[in-house]
Amino acid sequence: MSWETVCKKNDIQEDFPYSAKVDGKEIGVYCIDGEYYALEDVCPHAYALLSQGFVEDGQVECPLHEAVFDIKTGQCLREPADRDLHVYPVRIIEDDVQLQLNSEA
Repeated sequence: MSWETVCKKNDIQEDFPYSAKVDGKEIGVYCIDGEYYALEDVCPHAYALLSQGFVEDGQVECPLHEAVFDIKTGQCLREPADRDLHVYPVRIIEDDVQLQLNSEA
């Protein structure tokens, strides 16, 4: 399985995730308490980038219809979304944030 560099660590802030499009996938990369997480960036309810939503307490709220997801697990916590998000393994190499894209949970 290959790792893809998507951004630098300083591209991500706790309140401002990084939105990446890699291999046709839109992915949001988040930093929570110094740990990095990556998940599907498009809300499954209707097209909206979750990385543009409201981030608080390890959760992201869709900016369009207020569905809420757990950033660490991708779990859907509030409708109108009807499924969990795909999450991607993340590793940090020096200042590079890398994702393993061919692995979906």
